[in-house]
Amino acid sequence: MNKKIPILFEDNHLLVVEKPPNVLSQGDQTRDADMLTLLKEDIKERYNKPGNVYLGLVHRLDRPVGGVMVFAKTSKSASRLSDQIRKREFEKSYMAVIHGKPSKEKDTLIHYLLKDSKTNTVSSVKNGIEGAKEAILDYEVVDTIEGFSLVKINLHTGRPHQIRVQFSTIGHPLYGDQRYGPKVNNVGQQIALWSHQITCQHPTSKEKMTFTSLPEKKEPWIRFMLDTNIMYK
Repeated sequence: MNKKIPILFEDNHLLVVEKPPNVLSQGDQTRDADMLTLLKEDIKERYNKPGNVYLGLVHRLDRPVGGVMVFAKTSKSASRLSDQIRKREFEKSYMAVIHGKPSKEKDTLIHYLLKDSKTNTVSSVKNGIEGAKEAILDYEVVDTIEGFSLVKINLHTGRPHQIRVQFSTIGHPLYGDQRYGPKVNNVGQQIALWSHQITCQHPTSKEKMTFTSLPEKKEPWIRFMLDTNIMYK
């Protein structure tokens, strides 16, 4: 991967970037390019640092998802950010394009999700099933065009594939999501899910900081940009 990852903010404690779609958050068995390795190499090069570079992964984005991602540049910062996540003080907002239009313009979705590590898939199950974890999000429908809706999502829990599974469960899978919406999406389509905004407390100054990223000017985002300019308000 040759292109530089856009940096939204950087100081001695934090590195906030815009993750390109289809890049791993962290290395896996595929050995494909991943954010953690790419950013460590970039820091090493930019600051001419000898030896290993520390960079803490405090949250992840699914491989197909782009947008805001926060990394810690010290172990103390990583610990404090992780603590914010545990206390649900690390606020994450996403944008997604879904099939159809939900019956409610605004709603809170609560499901219990169970991950199958062998297949790397997640399913919604009844409460009480062993291993199932509660998943909570709020959403608001921003606009509906040609059978698709643009939704803004506030994530309250960070379960694997959470947004994708919860919207699929209520009958509105994400555009391009072949895993959780195979009947309505085509192979090769890019999933329309974007990490739009993250608000957290700076690990040392305690200042509340908000970082924002907008989706690429591509399908299906472009149709909403043209119709309402909503992405740029």
